[in-house]
Amino acid sequence: MRYYSHLFRTFVERNAHQSTMETGKKPFEGRDAEIMFSRTVKAGQRIYYIDVKKNRKDEMYLSITESKKMLSGPQDMPQVSYEKHKIFLFKEDFEKFGGALREAFDFVADEQGEAPAREESSDAIKLDLDF
Repeated sequence: MRYYSHLFRTFVERNAHQSTMETGKKPFEGRDAEIMFSRTVKAGQRIYYIDVKKNRKDEMYLSITESKKMLSGPQDMPQVSYEKHKIFLFKEDFEKFGGALREAFDFVADEQGEAPAREESSDAIKLDLDF
């Protein structure tokens, strides 16, 4: 197994344990999907939500959401918004998707070498106020 695949799996497993939120959410009432399993991975300025959902036909699928905090407006009064991107992956495609993802990780590792370790940021709120 190549280093990047192992590194990514280790990163996800470590972060899933350390910064994972088990939601305990109740099924969505009146919606198409019920959340069966959920993990949150904090990665720098982005947060990834990895959810296993079940649709009305009792079919499970994976929903991966990337959420990135965006600031706009003047520096003294920035407007905060979140940019979200979703991927829905169905069970019959897991093996193909996983293989392609491993190949992409290996390609990046071969081209650019080892990735530097990301520093874990604290969840503390930092304020810089001038009066």
